[in-house]
Parts: sequence; structure tokens; C-alpha cells
Amino acid sequence: MERWIGKVAIVTGASSGIGEVIAEALVKLGMQVVGLARREDVVEANAKRLAALAKNGGKLHGVKCDMTSESDILQAFAWTIKNVGPVHVLVNNAGVLRGNNLIDGDTNKWRQMIDTNFLGLCIATREACKIMMANDIPGHIIHINSITGHYHLHCPSVGIYGATKHAVTNVTDILRQELAGNHSQIKVTSISPGAVKTAIIKDESNSSPQLLAVLKDGPLLESEDILNAVLYVLGTPPRVHINEITLRATGSPC
Repeated sequence: MERWIGKVAIVTGASSGIGEVIAEALVKLGMQVVGLARREDVVEANAKRLAALAKNGGKLHGVKCDMTSESDILQAFAWTIKNVGPVHVLVNNAGVLRGNNLIDGDTNKWRQMIDTNFLGLCIATREACKIMMANDIPGHIIHINSITGHYHLHCPSVGIYGATKHAVTNVTDILRQELAGNHSQIKVTSISPGAVKTAIIKDESNSSPQLLAVLKDGPLLESEDILNAVLYVLGTPPRVHINEITLRATGSPC
């Protein structure tokens, strides 16, 4: 992990849950971490808390960014280059789950999931690749995916969420092939957890009691479990390229 000390990482959805935990760990490792979130104030509060805990000059920078807005994403990357430096690691963590079904779903909720979970991820990935390739950086792009991106799971009120994650699975391998075709040393990894005890479930439970009923009694992963997978792939030597990690809570039926 020493090669990442002093390098720049962008983490999307960094204000809570998995993104918050990942951003904190990378700061403690000595990275300059730009945390993108709609709630910039939360990231900045975390930055103040981490200031005394960081090692090797690590620091967290909060930048306001709505991942459904291309202009927000472009401005965030431009700010990062100008104020922190070129990107070495991108963790695409931002995601939303909006309870609805296909047969009677809300178009706006579909659009929010598509724009955040997939299109925003693609835009951020494109910008990171451009920076890494222009600066000859053997960087790493990590998508926080989902097991719903690999398997069809019928779960009440999930709707097209799984479809957005299937798209992430697909573009992860497309990107790997494109990078290989360009003789790039940039790695791309999809990390696909099962249900995780994060705010995305708490938020969804307010509008989807059916989904809450499915999840409340089942085993759940913790954010730290996904963090450990992130640290594992970042810690592999340059010759090792892990494309996919799938993890579930022990005893999970799906």
C-alpha cells in the first residue's frame, strides 16, 4: 500500500456508509482524498475529525457534487486537478435505491437510479481515465457494485435497481478490454456485495416496508467488509489485476 501514500483518490458518495468508511481509511493510509457528496458539509466535518488521525500527510477534501449532474462531476474533477493533483484512484461508490416496481413504477425514480448508479459512474470513470492516461498513471478504478448486478433477485419494490448494477458489471469488463487495448496499466475492479447495513437501506425502508421486511431478519454485511475488499485490491502488486470480488453475509440465502 506504500505506493499510494501521497497520491490522490476520489471517492463518490463520501458523506455516509461505505463511501465514508473508504474515504476515512484512505486518509489514514496517507492519501489525499477528495470526497464527493451532495452533503459537502458532512464530508468537511469528517475532514476536521480526521485531521488528528491521518498519517503520512493524508487529508480529506470535501467537494459538493450531485452525481446526476455532469457539470457537477466535471467541476469536481477540475477542482481536484487544480487544488490537489492528478487522480490515481477512483472509487465509484455513490448509489441510490428508489423503491418501485416495473409494472407501476415512477419514471423519476428510475431516472435517479440510472443517472446516479450508472451514468454518473461512467462520466466519473471517463474523467479519471483521461487524467490517468494523460499523466501515465498506473491507477485503479473501483466500482462498488452489487450482487444484483450478477444475479436476478426478486425483491419487492427494487424495480430496475438490479438493471443499473448489471450495467455496471458490463461496463467494468468493457473498460478492462479498452484499457488493455490501449496498453494501459490502469486497473478496474468491480466489488459486488450483498445487502449491507447502510443508510441506503434505512432511507428505503421509509418508503418501502416490503423491502424492509425482507431485509430486517436476514444477515447483513457491514461497511467495513466492503472496505476490506477495497484495501485488498489496492494492495495487490502491479502484475495482479482483480476484476471482480463478490461477497455476501454468512448465511445469506441470496
